[in-house]
Amino acid sequence: MNKISPIISASELKNIQIENLIILDARVGKDAYQSYLNKHIQGARFVDLDKDLAEIGEDAAFGGRHPLPTIEKFGETISRLGISEDSHVVIYDDKNGANAAARVWWMLKAFGLKNVQVLDGGFQEAEKESLEFTSGEETFEKIEIIDRKDWLLPISTLEGVENELINDSAAVVDVRDSYRYKGESEPIDLVAGHIPGAINIPFSENLDENGYFLKPEILREKYLKLLESKPEKLIIHCGSGVTACHTILALDYAGFEIPNLYVGSWSEWSRREGKEISKDV
Repeated sequence: MNKISPIISASELKNIQIENLIILDARVGKDAYQSYLNKHIQGARFVDLDKDLAEIGEDAAFGGRHPLPTIEKFGETISRLGISEDSHVVIYDDKNGANAAARVWWMLKAFGLKNVQVLDGGFQEAEKESLEFTSGEETFEKIEIIDRKDWLLPISTLEGVENELINDSAAVVDVRDSYRYKGESEPIDLVAGHIPGAINIPFSENLDENGYFLKPEILREKYLKLLESKPEKLIIHCGSGVTACHTILALDYAGFEIPNLYVGSWSEWSRREGKEISKDV
């Protein structure tokens, strides 16, 4: 069986004929659930970034703002959402994967699910394509919990990132906007700047001028050029391990091997006592 594309268009979703299709709404923000109740793609099930996709601790210096939940806890979430190993899952948000849809994609892939896709253009594209929408709660059945012992995609720790940079054995890519990387200002975390030695390739560069993912061949050529002469191993990070998954998704779409995710990202590094911080201002 051929590997499916990690990206699906709204027209493809509109015409998809799969019995085991599950759609997930991964919009974020304080009113995200209310927005879901007001209007969502028919049949979509809501996933909450803070409750379902992270296990937020007391101190972001250890794990960052959105540390992963345990594999067991995520297994319970998948069960509650009615997702089985045979499910075909399509995820959307309203920022073309950058809010949380790509994070859901990464977590489901890391859990071992094969058929997982992100909707190109997200909620807005579904509206343009006149997919069926509805409001209110959706009813669906829980399934038996899938047993997993560990995440199946590569993850880097703060110490691992530090060692790779010291040994020049990995390219560490910061996907935040350039003004945050440069340290001009920081709207979310406590300190502005970046990890010394990290390079900046903003996740927004994965998209074209209309907000859709660039074609796989264009993404591949772009990243081959940007990473030329850099170590083959890649570690991707952002502010809290969410939008980093957007670039991991883009790299997979472009045919690269899925790189390491540094989940703690800048939110962990910048808070950890004694860690050096670089600025380009």
